[in-house]
Parts: sequence; structure tokens; C-alpha cells
Amino acid sequence: MESASQDINLNSPNKGLLSDTMTDVPVDSGASARAAAPEGLTLAEEEELRSELAKPLLLPEVEEEIGTLRQVLAAKERHCGELKRKLGLTPLDGLKQNLSKSWHDVQVSNAYVKTSEKLGEWNDKVTQSDFYKKTQETLSQAGQKTSAALSNVSSVISRKLGDMRNSATFKSFEDRVGTIKSRMVGSRENSTDGLHSPSGAGDKPPQDNAPF
Repeated sequence: MESASQDINLNSPNKGLLSDTMTDVPVDSGASARAAAPEGLTLAEEEELRSELAKPLLLPEVEEEIGTLRQVLAAKERHCGELKRKLGLTPLDGLKQNLSKSWHDVQVSNAYVKTSEKLGEWNDKVTQSDFYKKTQETLSQAGQKTSAALSNVSSVISRKLGDMRNSATFKSFEDRVGTIKSRMVGSRENSTDGLHSPSGAGDKPPQDNAPF
């Protein structure tokens, strides 16, 4: 029976399929599975660096202290918020106070004081220089000339207007305007009188309607 079954397996049409599909898969060892060491590092140095990297960043005692400090800080912030709420202070007021304090700190800082002193020295040097004085004198003279020119133009315009008003043409125009105005006023008065006068009978006396 065993020989017959062996003959059947050897003569089977699926003979060789399993052996053909299977390939040799290499088994990685611990050394081959690990990435190759960077250039310039030995295996011992790589192992030391990996062990340092695996260590925790902080000691448990330090982490516990940091957690306690965070809790204390959160409690103080809540207490400060309650005090501000009782005093009626808004976040905008706190921002203003912070800005004022920051600006005060900037003003009393050494850098700001030195910069202010340096700017003051430069201002003194510029204002005392000959170029600045000449420029200021030139601008002052130009302003005076401009004011004088504007004054002359104003006086010329006023004189021209006076001459125009005293001219015969202007007086004739004023007379015509006055005549037209008086005519318009007279016609308006006549129309007003016509509206107030009684209509129909005119100046005739009323007739007696005595019975026969």
C-alpha cells in the first residue's frame, strides 16, 4: 500500500508545483536586522548612543516636582483671575497695564537711555551746524517773500474791485438793478391790493330790495 501511494504521488500532475513556488527566504539575525551604523561610528559607539537615547529625559523626582509646580501655578492663576473679577478688571485693562509696564521698562532700560542721549547729541550737532543755520535762514527769507507777495496780490485785487465799483459801467448796472427791483416791488404790492379788495359789486352802493 505504501509503495502504491508513493507511485501515485510521484505520478501526480501537481508534482513539482510546491517546490517550484517556494524560494529560499534568508532568516535575519539580530545583527542584520539592525540598521547599519553611520559612517564614522563603531558598533560600540552606536550602542552607547542608542542606550543614551533610550534613557528618560528627566528623573522621576524632577518630573514630579515639575508637575507640582504646574499645579501651584495653575492655582495662583485661578486666584488672580478671581481677584480681577471681584475688582471689575477686564482682560483689556490687564493688557493696558502690561503695555504700560513694558513701555516703562523700555524707557528705563540702558539701551533706551543711551539711544535718547545719542539722538540728543545728534540733534545738537545738526542744529548748531552751519548748513542747518543757512538752510533755516533761506527758508525764513523765502517765507517772508511769499507773505509779501501774497499781501501785494491781495492789495491789488482789492484796488481793482474798488476801481470796478467806482466805474460808470458798474454804476449804470447798479441803477438798472435798482429800477428792476423797484418795479418788481411795486407790481407785487398792486397784486396784493387786488387780492384784498372785494369782488363783484365794486364801488357801487348796495341796492334796496324793498318789497312792492
